[in-house]
Amino acid sequence: MAKITMLGAGSGFTAGLMRDIMLIPGLKGGEIRLVDIDKARLDITARLIAALAQRINDEQNARWRVVSTTRRRRVLQGSDYIINCIEVSGTRCVARDNDIPARYGVDQCIGDTIGPGGIFKALRTVPSWLKILADIERYCPHALVMNYTNPMSIMTLAAVRSTSARVVGLCHSVQDTTRHLSRIAGVPYEEMVYRCGGINHLAWLTELTHRGKDLYPRIIRRAKRDRTVYELDPVRFEMLFHFGAFITESSGHLSEYVPYFRKRKDLIKKYCGDGYRGASRFYATNWPRWRKQSDRRRRELARDITRLDLRRGVEYASEIIEAHLFDRPAMVYASVLNAGLIPNLPLDGVVEVANAVDGAGPHACRFGKLRPQMAALCDSNMRVFDLVVQGLLHNDRDAVYHAMMLDPLSAAVCSPAEICAMTDDLCRAQKSYIPSFMTRGLSARRKAGPREPVRRRSGRPGGTGPFKA
Repeated sequence: MAKITMLGAGSGFTAGLMRDIMLIPGLKGGEIRLVDIDKARLDITARLIAALAQRINDEQNARWRVVSTTRRRRVLQGSDYIINCIEVSGTRCVARDNDIPARYGVDQCIGDTIGPGGIFKALRTVPSWLKILADIERYCPHALVMNYTNPMSIMTLAAVRSTSARVVGLCHSVQDTTRHLSRIAGVPYEEMVYRCGGINHLAWLTELTHRGKDLYPRIIRRAKRDRTVYELDPVRFEMLFHFGAFITESSGHLSEYVPYFRKRKDLIKKYCGDGYRGASRFYATNWPRWRKQSDRRRRELARDITRLDLRRGVEYASEIIEAHLFDRPAMVYASVLNAGLIPNLPLDGVVEVANAVDGAGPHACRFGKLRPQMAALCDSNMRVFDLVVQGLLHNDRDAVYHAMMLDPLSAAVCSPAEICAMTDDLCRAQKSYIPSFMTRGLSARRKAGPREPVRRRSGRPGGTGPFKA
């Protein structure tokens, strides 16, 4: 009887993840423990998952039980698997993440992985994540922990540097991208063979074959000859044309991780389409509406659970649980400590590679070296992640400012002084949601204009760096 704790149960992922777990062959019951600090959204989700559990119990003679609470420590004890989907601050900061950088010319589409939006999401989220990890070490140290919360690489890096908990970072970008490419190539997905490595949202499909034949020439021909194919993913196709492989995240996401496509209005118009293809302010505009729609959809499903499709999805969480619980070997892609898996990327960073899972848990597979141009782009993002985590673990404000200055998108648009001023503005706007070491002394810098030198005291005793007074 597995005990699964879902942190951030108000997440839109919850229903699909819990359905997939309850449908694991041979798993005839267990306990689903739902946790969320938002009582209203927790209640909505709890009603839905309880209805789902009752349906599966009735149809499959299973024995699933659902409990819910706003206090995680009540249910962590004895948990076998932890799934983390927390969203710190809800939708209250998404507009600030986007609109303040926009005043400095930094145009974002998603803003949850890197860039000003991703970095400030990390500042809001990692402190809560570290408290969760400390509780896991205390109450269920042997549990497998699967993190879905972005910024994925920063969250996973903070975990591996601060805890002994068994943590992997999970995403659906590899599954979605390979299915997307199988459709473009016109081959059955089950017959396609691929190899992928890099970092979350910036992993490279370095090999893509069907019955031993390289699929890339076919895909490139289609994209260059058929404008409708190219327009499905303009940024990713440009990166394929110029860097040599397709990348595992939408054009909108990807356009924020590199310095090429969002620094001028003409480039945005040329390469960034609507929605996930790169629309400006896409998440900031739509996230609050999507959240309300998700809640409404869950209420409807709770009233009529037969409308929920009882087929397992493509998320990796249930595959990991099945492989571990029943010792049924599976292969998934996950974010884990590098430690030589990709030797030309920072060894103490986090990479996304294949993981073989069995009764002992996930085992990361060595990928080998990425091609130099691919490694260089991943490395540029990893340096940002490293500095953000350093800042959060050591109350090092300078490290966070340096991370902002090294962010590829911000650096393509702003001078260092402008980036510091932008960071100050973001800190002031989100003072209630980020660690106090980031806002200490901000009033003294209030007069600094966007193009003036900005001098600050280090956020830690004896701190070094260009801002030491």
